[in-house]
This record gives sequence, structure tokens and C-alpha cells, in this order.
Amino acid sequence: MTTAEITINGSVLDKPPGSWQHRLVSRVFRNIEFGQLNVRLNDDSCVQLSAPNPGPTADITFHALAQVLFALWWKGDIGFAESYMSGRWDTSDLSQLMYFLSLNLDALEEHDQRSLLQKWLTSLDHWLNSNTPSGSKRNIAAHYDLGNEFYSRWLDRSMTYSSALFQDTYDLEEAQHRKYQRILDRLDTRPGDHILEVGCGWGGFAEFAARRGCLVTGITLSRQQLDYARKRMNTAGLDHRVLLEIMDYRAIDKQYDHIVSIEMVEAVGQKYWNRYFDMLKQSLKPGGNIVIQSITIEEELFEGYKNNPGGFIQRYIFPGGMLPTSRHLGQHAEKAGLKLLDTHEFGEDYATTLSAWHEYFNREEAWLEENGYDDYFRRMWRYYLAFCEAGFRDHRIDVVQMHFGHNS
Repeated sequence: MTTAEITINGSVLDKPPGSWQHRLVSRVFRNIEFGQLNVRLNDDSCVQLSAPNPGPTADITFHALAQVLFALWWKGDIGFAESYMSGRWDTSDLSQLMYFLSLNLDALEEHDQRSLLQKWLTSLDHWLNSNTPSGSKRNIAAHYDLGNEFYSRWLDRSMTYSSALFQDTYDLEEAQHRKYQRILDRLDTRPGDHILEVGCGWGGFAEFAARRGCLVTGITLSRQQLDYARKRMNTAGLDHRVLLEIMDYRAIDKQYDHIVSIEMVEAVGQKYWNRYFDMLKQSLKPGGNIVIQSITIEEELFEGYKNNPGGFIQRYIFPGGMLPTSRHLGQHAEKAGLKLLDTHEFGEDYATTLSAWHEYFNREEAWLEENGYDDYFRRMWRYYLAFCEAGFRDHRIDVVQMHFGHNS
């Protein structure tokens, strides 16, 4: 393997550097394959590592290099994230750095290994956050009950917290409406059709569908989302078309003309995928349609992801969550008696959506601080948004809309 060219303070090295900090940096990043990384250390020296293949140019400033590298060795990606959250390193462009690291993940993997004890502890934590009926309610509250105003500061006006579909528009709210319209087109709805939305969020899709003549029953486990969405329907004069309830998907006992579930299956957990798809089958009237929008993980990454649960996203953002692959979704649907009719993948649109959210989030720095969201929390959320954007740009994760009907 061709190693990266190393430049320290403007001088290209033809032998290993002398400083312990320089040696550590060169050892960690010497095998990068794409792009360039500019590293500033707390002794004010600058190390530039240039990979043999083109890619993004990123930078990182270590305020406590040894602590960061120990955290990376001891706790893997969680340790690296926690080091950022604690202010031990910084960068001028977090999204660009995350993309650079994602592209070079294979070359950096030997330095990103959780200890056996940490693997056991994070696996235990993930198991304790299993999405039982009571666990699901607790897990959803941990993420979605951070405050409706918190989300309203950086989501678009439709309060949609899922990937937009941009096509030929650059406006986020319009792109969210494009996504909703595509779903209705696949459902082939007629005025008066009754749609079940499993995981209704703040009511963005419910309002959109109701304005087009549909009846919508939406369920959520978040009390704050429910309160917001009910007020939204009342203000819009859509109470007669939209019924919103606190309900676990396992408690649904009626049938509907169509069913929609937008980025909810990721929170179900692998143990309950069969139950989720059985519910979809049982709740769909003959001749009806289902559209599921889901974040998916690449097939070749799934086993490692499944066998090492409790990474940054599962630990800090979505406890109990598990990304499926497109194959898992199709297989579980087929097992439940559903037929796949259409698939549409649009991961680049999610990267663009996340980039917009990150930009809006950063604009709200003063408001967030004034309202009790401390620096650790703000850095955690910036890391989360940039981390996910990089995954979509590097195609390690994707987002898909899958259209199903009854198998017979």
C-alpha cells in the first residue's frame, strides 16, 4: 500500500519524525487513501498528510492529542465523538472532516477498536435499551421530547425530520413536500381514503395528505410531538380529517386503505422486525398500498454493525435503534405476505438535507445557549448531523422508499 506523504511545518519528510506527537499522528494517518488532512497540534506545529488518491481536504486541531487517541483506542468511535463533545479537538469544517474520515475508514480501522470491556458494556447498554413496549416509549422520549421549539429552530417550516427529495428544487420545505407527494402518488390515493401513518412526528405528512382529501390516523410515542401535531391540525382546520394518538404500533387493531411509515422502522429493533411487518400486513385492506421510507446500511457492513452494537448513534442519539438493509426490509415484508412493487433510493438527498439542518442548527447557537442547551449538547448534535451526512455521501448508508402491496 502506498503511504501518505507527510509534511511538517512546510517540510516534506523523508524519514520518521522526531516529536512524539508527530510520530503518533503519522502512525494513525499514514495509510490514508483519499484526500488531504491538515493537523494542528497543541505545540502549534502543523502536520499535513496527503493521500495518494484525490479526495476532500480536511483539517483537525488537537488540543489534547494523547487523550483523544487513548479514547479512540479504548472506546472506538464513541471515544472520538466524546473527545469532540468535550472540546479536545476541533475543525473548521466538521462535515468535511467526517467525510474525509468516512472515505478513509478502512485505513483507520486498526486505530478504531473498542476494548473488549467497552464492547461488552456498550452491548449491554444496547440490550437494556431494547424496544419493548415500555422501552420504545422511553427511547422515543429520549430523542423527540427535547422540546418542540428546539426542533422548530432548525427544521424547515413543515417540521419534517426525515430526508427531503430535492429533484430540481433547492428549497428544503419544497423538497419535503416533493417527498410527501411521491408517497401519495405511490399509494394511489383517492379523496376519502383512510391512511394509517406509523410514526407521525409533528404532523407534516398528515397535514399534507389531509389537505389533499385523505383521512389520516397517525400514531406516535412522543407526548410533545402529539401536542404539537394536534394543535397544528386544529389551526389548519383539519381536525375532522386527522386523528392523532399515543400508541405503540403493536397495539394497532384496525385496517386502513393505505399505510405510511417514514423513517420509523429504524427505531423498531431487529428483534421486532417480524412483528412490525406482520402489523403492516394485518392492518392493510385488500387492494391497499404501503410506503415505507427507511435509512438503510450497506449489506457488507451489516454484520459488523450488528455484532458491535452501541456505537455513537445508538449510544447518544437513537437508543435501541438498528438500521436494516434493503434486503432485510424486502425479506421481512415478503415473509409477512407483502409484495414489493417499487424501490427508490436517494441517499444524496439525505446528505443535502442534513447539510441544511446543520447550517440552520449552527445559526441558532445563541438561542440554544440561552435556553439551556449546553456546549456539550450542541457539539454532540453538530457531530451527529455531520457524521450522518458523511455516511450518506460515502454511501455507507442510504435512504429508500419501498412500495408494497398484498402478495395475493
